[in-house]
Amino acid sequence: MQLLMDNARRFGERAEEFRRFADGQAPQALFITCSDSRVIPSLFTGAGPGELFELRTAGGIVPPYDAERCSGETATIEYAVEVLGVEHIVVCGHSHCGAVGALLRGEDLTAVPALRTLLRNEPPPRAAEADEGHDPGDPIVEAVQAHVRTQIERLRGYPCVAARAAHRPLHIHGWCYEVHTGRVTARRAGQDDFGPL
Repeated sequence: MQLLMDNARRFGERAEEFRRFADGQAPQALFITCSDSRVIPSLFTGAGPGELFELRTAGGIVPPYDAERCSGETATIEYAVEVLGVEHIVVCGHSHCGAVGALLRGEDLTAVPALRTLLRNEPPPRAAEADEGHDPGDPIVEAVQAHVRTQIERLRGYPCVAARAAHRPLHIHGWCYEVHTGRVTARRAGQDDFGPL
């Protein structure tokens, strides 16, 4: 922790570089992914401050839309689409995902009741065909890709997303990041499989 604190202290000495960010933000994309500490969107996309509006949750889960039971995730998606006007949404799963692995294996989550409740609403991910040049370093990667497809379909059910897509461009992308290689694959337009980005 001391190293993190030391770096944060030194970072604050560069205030002049960041002054322009006080004027507002105009991110290129809403990036929805897992909270996993090995998944760092700005690292593998090369995004700088202000370029990605990130939503990170356990398993990168997009909750079903429910106006009566609002969540932080729902509010974040709505804000990105309606207020910030992002033109792209990336739903990014990752290899070695604990949440997807737990779903796939039907693990006992008694010790983490909130996570158990969250995952209870998730359909067990179905394995799909392996993507082109798939690295077999993680046996659940096909299930992760199926999980990404589920989150995209759920996202399309959000009124703000549906309304925006009907009037202005809103592109939804499905990605999968391999933590053991750094490779990113993408769901191919008009197809259900993943291939090179």
